[in-house]
Amino acid sequence: MQFRKTGNPEHVPAVVIGIVERFVEPDLRIKLKDADDDLRLIEDLGIDSLTMMEIVILVEDVLQLSINNDELRNLRTVGDVKTFIDCKIRGLALPKPTKFIPIEQIAAVMPIQPPFLFLNEASVSSSGANGKYKITGQEFFLQGHFKNNPVMPASIMLEALGQLAVLYLLEGAAPEPGKVISSSLIYFTGCEGVRAHRVCRPGDILTLSIKPKRMKMPLATFEGAIRVGQEKAAIAEEITLTFGYAEAVMPPPVAEINGHTTPKSDAVAATSPLRVAVNA
Repeated sequence: MQFRKTGNPEHVPAVVIGIVERFVEPDLRIKLKDADDDLRLIEDLGIDSLTMMEIVILVEDVLQLSINNDELRNLRTVGDVKTFIDCKIRGLALPKPTKFIPIEQIAAVMPIQPPFLFLNEASVSSSGANGKYKITGQEFFLQGHFKNNPVMPASIMLEALGQLAVLYLLEGAAPEPGKVISSSLIYFTGCEGVRAHRVCRPGDILTLSIKPKRMKMPLATFEGAIRVGQEKAAIAEEITLTFGYAEAVMPPPVAEINGHTTPKSDAVAATSPLRVAVNA
């Protein structure tokens, strides 16, 4: 009612969460309590494609706007839905869709590898990155941290946030258009404002999030947070990485042989004595 009276976009998140809640199973509605933007529509809330269409129809009716079915394909999280509708209302360009990255792809692009990789899944968008890591209890460092009382070290939790920031640099948009960040030139530089709020143990699923604050070659600074369920586990006001760009791969020089353009390396081979002899 307030939105219809004022048209104030600040009311949109509450409207969207209220509509989504109607279509979520009762035992899953508690997940919407704090309106976490990284909640996945399918995996976390059990919303299938048919239910999504019902949600869209009600959103169109309540907010009095029209949504194209093709625009729904990239909506994977509650945050995606809120951002999408906010942009539609304000008449802004839609942001690039969130990129979801499975563990296989994470391991393929990351310079950090198991057993020191603390990301099971992740997503990268224009505004930041989210990830999850389940403490299995089999981690090598838990054997001595602590005796008969395995606890995830806060320093490792901070490492996990740093790894998510590394993934953002590699899979997100580079600070300078046309540049590619090298995975071999990213290093941890420093952190500020770190606080641990919760003891994390085997079986806990860490939900990680980072947002870029400043990015200018050669430094990238992020803010990060970790939750377990709805509980705050750790925060870092600033995590700073240093990075470098990959060298551009230059095409081989070309040379002209008998009126034909060919890579210089091939031209040299073509005019070598052995090649001339074979051609003869």
